[in-house]
Amino acid sequence: MVTGRNDETSRRIHLGMVGGGADAFIGGVYRIAARLDDKFELVAGALSSTPEKSRESGEALSLERMYDDFKQMAIRETRLESGIEAVSIVTPNHVHYAAAREFLRRGVHGICGKLLNSILGHAKKLGKAAERSNALFILSHNCSGFSMVR
Repeated sequence: MVTGRNDETSRRIHLGMVGGGADAFIGGVYRIAARLDDKFELVAGALSSTPEKSRESGEALSLERMYDDFKQMAIRETRLESGIEAVSIVTPNHVHYAAAREFLRRGVHGICGKLLNSILGHAKKLGKAAERSNALFILSHNCSGFSMVR
């Protein structure tokens, strides 16, 4: 059957996730929204602040690659030919800046949940990092992923 779509346009974007592990409600919401969109494939994650919990959460989601922390994930994924192309940052707000900066420095597109940051200086630095990067940085408002909104 011919659908008129070529492999490049039908291929899903390789997505990583920072935060959103087993006990985190919001991670599940973002994963549901990504599945509804059908443009992303979650392949890697640093899903919790503890390595053990991060690995357990990754195994429960059948992730291809699991990391102990976001810095390790950013470094390793950018070295892989089939590494992540975008990262969804769904950590508590105080971690958004460090995680987003790490991936932007390496040219990985970032999708960050609101509230971007609670420190104005960090938000401004993130804006400058996004301007210097060849990657997009997006602040999402995930309510559009809720079924009653859709």
